[in-house]
Amino acid sequence: MNILIETLGWIASVLIVGAYAFNLRGTLSAKDPRYIWSNIVGGVFFVVNTIHHGAYPSALVNVVWVIIALAALIRKPKS
Repeated sequence: MNILIETLGWIASVLIVGAYAFNLRGTLSAKDPRYIWSNIVGGVFFVVNTIHHGAYPSALVNVVWVIIALAALIRKPKS
């Protein structure tokens, strides 16, 4: 089980930092669903990892991160 938890943590790191890097380079918009989904999946994986390690403040930050990303995904685009 530990290898799964650690793998999820590494995947989360790659997803979130990778999406951020692509965003800063201008190759992936913050409104692009791929960017948002990278943050959702990465955040959920971090929640699992940080709870497993007892890092509850980090877990809370990632829960909020996921909520923000979900809100961005479901909000209606302005016309």
